[in-house]
Amino acid sequence: MLLMRKGRPTKKPRTPFGERLARYRRNKGISQKQLADELGITQSAIANWERRSVLLSPEQLSTISSFLEVSLDDLFGTSEIPREPTIPGGRVREVFEEVGRLPRRQQEKIVDVVEAFVDKKLTTA
Repeated sequence: MLLMRKGRPTKKPRTPFGERLARYRRNKGISQKQLADELGITQSAIANWERRSVLLSPEQLSTISSFLEVSLDDLFGTSEIPREPTIPGGRVREVFEEVGRLPRRQQEKIVDVVEAFVDKKLTTA
């Protein structure tokens, strides 16, 4: 299910910590609201953490690390940030969402065709 973002987008760039927090949160498919609920705070506090320099308690950092299943080194930036997964957009996304509603056997046939096509394109490129 694709969710639309609410509110006006901010023009303020993220801090390095905020960028890592947002990236790991999105990679886990967790919303700001879900993380806020886990920490017992508001969604706007998480948004603030992702945009401004903040001082977090060791308990908050530990909870974030556990909930997102990342190490504190990852959150602090002493390890490399993983790339966000690439998700097709536009018509490709729409078609694959429709495919997701088909019976499993039909989905498997479509996957076989797409994989064969991609393999052929990769070997001839």
